Amino acid sequence: MHPGESGYIGNLKIKNRIVMAPMISNLGNPDGSTNENHISYLEARAKGGFGLIITEYTFVNNRNSRGSVNETGVYDRKFIPKFRRLTERVHMHGARTFMQLVHAGGKASQQYNRMRSFAPSSVDYIGTTPWELTQEDISDIIEDFVHAARNAKDSFFDGIELHGAHGYLISEFMSPTLNRRTDRYGGDLERRLRFPQEVVDAIRSEMDFPVGMRISLYENGDNAYHPEYGLKIAENIKNLDYVHFSAGIFNPPGSSASFYDSRTHIFNQLPRRPAVTTMVVGSVMDLEDAERVLSGADFVAVARPSLADPYFAMKLLESNVPLRPCIRCNQACRDLALGEVRCTVNPETGLENYNQKHYVQKLNGHIAVSGGGIKGMEAALEAAKHGLKVTLYHNGERLGGQLLSIADKRKAIEFSKLIEYYEKALEMAEVEVKLNSENGSGIICTPDKVYPDLPEKDEIWVDSNIYKHHDQALEWSENHKVYMSSRSLSSLDRSRALEYKKLASEKGIVFVDHAGKDFDISIIERNQYDIRSAIVSGRELIRKYIERNSLDYL
Repeated sequence: MHPGESGYIGNLKIKNRIVMAPMISNLGNPDGSTNENHISYLEARAKGGFGLIITEYTFVNNRNSRGSVNETGVYDRKFIPKFRRLTERVHMHGARTFMQLVHAGGKASQQYNRMRSFAPSSVDYIGTTPWELTQEDISDIIEDFVHAARNAKDSFFDGIELHGAHGYLISEFMSPTLNRRTDRYGGDLERRLRFPQEVVDAIRSEMDFPVGMRISLYENGDNAYHPEYGLKIAENIKNLDYVHFSAGIFNPPGSSASFYDSRTHIFNQLPRRPAVTTMVVGSVMDLEDAERVLSGADFVAVARPSLADPYFAMKLLESNVPLRPCIRCNQACRDLALGEVRCTVNPETGLENYNQKHYVQKLNGHIAVSGGGIKGMEAALEAAKHGLKVTLYHNGERLGGQLLSIADKRKAIEFSKLIEYYEKALEMAEVEVKLNSENGSGIICTPDKVYPDLPEKDEIWVDSNIYKHHDQALEWSENHKVYMSSRSLSSLDRSRALEYKKLASEKGIVFVDHAGKDFDISIIERNQYDIRSAIVSGRELIRKYIERNSLDYL
């Protein structure tokens, strides 16, 4: 099945098979309402050709269902006018949009809710223990979902998706690990599915529009359920228009697997094609990945790549335009405890409302850019967008700068895709590239910060969260004894930290506590100079050049 073919969810026609998956953005207002930043962020992906946009998880009551700061909520009718603006803007570009509804259950944040969290069973939720739900609580929550679904429909959403994955309330009932009940809501598969089925039935009894559910195909960690169980869940809940397979509960990687895991890692675990309309998410990076998923599913859901390039769907279908790739680094996109959504390779993500107010000023003339790293390549592209004739000089044999020296093989594979993107994009922008050549005039694009190399010693002690030092530690461990502080992994998300530590330990690197140790290098930075920093710096150089050479500067 080709991604460009139209498809149906229930009786709703979707123009293609490419779905923007729901992702936490933290772009909402503190009360849960939407705003222009959030709307512009989603609208950019609708412009980019996605057939269906599913909003991030949206909480259904303001008592104890919220999972994160500035999460959107749909518990109040007063939010409908602004949500109508959201759906209107998405519909203008021919896309459909579903609202994902959630009760965070035992994972509800104690900071952002008025009441203590509760769950099917009072068990440990990574350091917190929620109350156990009563029958009265369950009845109230079902009504919360119905009320939220009604508000979503009145906001002109085309359907809803119930969040039944990732250890939130609906999935807590379905999980043998989290549901220890012995009443009518637990004990075997049929009873564990009773609550989600009652939610679906209650919504169906009042509304006739598409209802789907996101489900973890499998969990991760001890006593986790396997894909066969996830498939049973999908095929035993009645009256769903589709199921959306993700993965995970508490332990990484879940759906956001880093470059240490295979592409299409969730689809790879699907035992067979389900007997229900299905979409699958998880490390879908390009056309080949999308077609692989569509060989066994009806729709392909794309998450992080839509952050890297809002035109992912359109470019996938046109195929001749270079795709700014997601490199599965899990850096900016996973910094969501207190941050808004961002992307390492796309500085415009989450700032669409700000950026669309700045028009591209066209200029004539020639500009020389020196430096073939990320900063220089981005500067050259930015200059070409403004109509300048650009020559890019680089004193090496290939563009790429510091990315060419990555020692972590699996990381290097994904990061090399970014270099390939720039090479194609520069060619299409008619930028003249001169390798093994230097030019001392024009825009000089050397890195704003260069971190020192690790010392080559028989025994090396490293206390550094700098990505470069992570790579060098792996390389140095081939011929040296390397000790690394545990806090060196503080710049990595849980998925990357877990896999890096495993890889490093296999190479003989010993992890130690940093207190009381003498290290050969000690650098811990909250905001280190990285790919995103280099991209922003390159663009900023061109912005300043244009200002100095335009009438606005006079």
